Amino acid sequence: MIFLYLFITFFEIGLFGFGGGYGMLSLIQHETVEHWHWLSSAEFADIVAISQMTPGPIGINSATYCGYTAIKNAGFSMPMAILGSATATFALVLPSLILMVLISRMFMKYMQTHTVQSVFIGLRPAVVGLLAAATLLLMTPDNFSTPSDDPWQFGVSCFLFAASFYGVLVVKINPIRMILYCAVAGLVLLY
Repeated sequence: MIFLYLFITFFEIGLFGFGGGYGMLSLIQHETVEHWHWLSSAEFADIVAISQMTPGPIGINSATYCGYTAIKNAGFSMPMAILGSATATFALVLPSLILMVLISRMFMKYMQTHTVQSVFIGLRPAVVGLLAAATLLLMTPDNFSTPSDDPWQFGVSCFLFAASFYGVLVVKINPIRMILYCAVAGLVLLY
């Protein structure tokens, strides 16, 4: 039964997850951690980190790892967990595939109409909101610690967050380089 719920959950995320992979992260986190309790917050944070480091879109990578972990945490064997990762990945991609096939011809025909343009203008703030929600949902004690538990780790985490934000937004450092810089800084400062 978990496979059916896994498929339905990731199909819905794929259907309503506007804004790409980062926009989907808040939806994936809500469904897998808070709604179904398939993963812990720490496991989800690890999945996001691994998904960012592995090649491919972060939403698809997250679905793959979440599907595997959810089935593994439910007590199934590794082959079944691999089937769970395939189920979640396929379910996430399926709505996009269906919609692209159905609307590709109509989209080109009606692209310049006022209605279509208005829809895209309305979607832009929603995408920004989903990205902000994903950021805020990942600002947990698992990722940042707390000033009372470990003030040094909390301070370093806040500094790396602010430095990476400033580095990418203002200085225009390549995000991949920024990830590497922060990894080295975290290794040096927190090891």
